[in-house]
Amino acid sequence: MNKVASFVLVWSHVASAALHSLWHVYTVTSNIPRLPSMMAVVVVDGVMTEYYDSRTEVAVAKQNWMDAILHEEPNYWEKQTTFWQKQEYYGNINMQILKDRFNQSDGVHVFQVLHGCEYDDETGTVLGFNHHSYDGDTTLVLDMERRQWIWLQPQLEKTGRKWNQMERWLGFMEERLLKECPNRLNKTLESGKSILQRTQRPLMSLLQTRPSAPVTCHATGFYPDKVDIFWAHDSDQLHEHVVHGQLLPNHDGTFQISVSLDVGAVPPSDWHRYNCIFSLSGLPEEIITTLDAASIKTNYVKPVDHTSIIVATITFIAVTVLSVGVGIFVYRKRRREHRNGTLQQRQADSPSCVYTDTGENFLPAAAAETSQGTLGRHAVVI
Repeated sequence: MNKVASFVLVWSHVASAALHSLWHVYTVTSNIPRLPSMMAVVVVDGVMTEYYDSRTEVAVAKQNWMDAILHEEPNYWEKQTTFWQKQEYYGNINMQILKDRFNQSDGVHVFQVLHGCEYDDETGTVLGFNHHSYDGDTTLVLDMERRQWIWLQPQLEKTGRKWNQMERWLGFMEERLLKECPNRLNKTLESGKSILQRTQRPLMSLLQTRPSAPVTCHATGFYPDKVDIFWAHDSDQLHEHVVHGQLLPNHDGTFQISVSLDVGAVPPSDWHRYNCIFSLSGLPEEIITTLDAASIKTNYVKPVDHTSIIVATITFIAVTVLSVGVGIFVYRKRRREHRNGTLQQRQADSPSCVYTDTGENFLPAAAAETSQGTLGRHAVVI
């Protein structure tokens, strides 16, 4: 897994039924010629809503409905562009500091910052977070409940201690992550209600690569990503002989997920007692798929019976040799008859032989508010 993807995947989790999220993620890279040196995204409930990079230097909407926010904030995109330009500036400074701290100069390096909030609309609970990583390893984490930065690499101890003494900085992060972020999240959810708060049923399939392989219960095309899937025996969830796949995004904004069952541990007579259970936030009922050999899709091709081919080939050769032998015998016989003048005239009138042929398959957040210009002024280097 590459360094850019590893940090984001850590946060690709399955949320609870009432949990919504708003994330800002920005990535600063060095010595990767084909990538912009800085890229940033805003992700709401797993859907990318905004993008910025160092080549275009402009924040743009990734969803058409995001422009609805301009009714309340006509200069929203200008503010976002300024915000990300400042993050790019400080990100480049921090990248150089990290190289020095880790005693590095050349080579590919990646610095990432993830910050935002998660909001439970049933309990009203808000979780704010701010995480930093370098070359795929988490370096700094903000414990919002304790208002304390925690360093996970000794090279960042100096930074952690310094930031923990900055009360204004900690107070600003608390205001931004626990108050401004949920407010922005709710506005975005309302603007994209038809997309972000829709419920889309999955396409369910049972898949198997070969007769002895596990049977995979695969669900795809569903939304949102608040989902649970498991195999059950007589309604009891199985924990043995099963392998859970990752929740993955599809190109159209929906999701897919799978869980496999080792059918080698299941007697064929008991298959009807095994079910794949799928539940999705927004669907009142579970989707149940019974383990049934007739319903399994596979690309398995049965091996060709080479014995029958050999027998058929030998038979064909034998018939061919016999036919050739008979033909030679008839030819010689007729030649003798012709010489003897005994060839019958009826042969000229007999039907001639005719040959006939017959043939037929992030990210968070941080609210983008009017105070983002303030964040630029409050941003600090490592």
